[in-house]
Amino acid sequence: MTTANTIVLVVDDKPAIAELLKFSLHEDEWIWHSVPSLAQAWDFIGRERPELLLQESMLRQEGGLRLLARLRGERGLRGRPVMLLAAACGEGERAPAPAFTPQAPPEPAPDEHLLRSGRLVLDPLSCSVRVGNHKVEVRHAEYRLLRFLLCHPGQVFSRAQLLEQLWESHDTLDQRTVDVHVLRLRKALGRAKSLIKTVRGAGYMLSPA
Repeated sequence: MTTANTIVLVVDDKPAIAELLKFSLHEDEWIWHSVPSLAQAWDFIGRERPELLLQESMLRQEGGLRLLARLRGERGLRGRPVMLLAAACGEGERAPAPAFTPQAPPEPAPDEHLLRSGRLVLDPLSCSVRVGNHKVEVRHAEYRLLRFLLCHPGQVFSRAQLLEQLWESHDTLDQRTVDVHVLRLRKALGRAKSLIKTVRGAGYMLSPA
């Protein structure tokens, strides 16, 4: 149930519609945020954990339903309520204002929830990892590290940032802990270990395929 302190995230790449929604939501004193892309939406969800998402179902540059599939694949987020915004259309044109109703998302494609980089595939539903057709056994800590990097391909994270994101007791851990888990992860990935890049003086990143 929403309250005056409910955090609401709007994912829409049209500023005019985002402003219209902002005006409406402020009447209920909700805490309102908007982002124009799926990447920014996922980063915000990871930081703030909004109670409600309002998402445009047809983003111009991205498949809007990808975010829904990703949410359904995350154990702690799959129950998060999402309202799809479907703009009214006439003669092939998008209307300037939204006509929206809550609707259940369509069933995602069988593999739409998978996280990939080349031959490396992580399935968040089964918590499994494979390289090509070969299943890879990874420990829980290395699995979380790999999933985080796959969710942010091409982004460099320092050891301190990785500790803060992935370990609750990060204040008491040495940053070399990250090096140990990266080493174990590379060893487990075998042929795909080169995807985990060391950026000298900065940290680690996963090379996008």
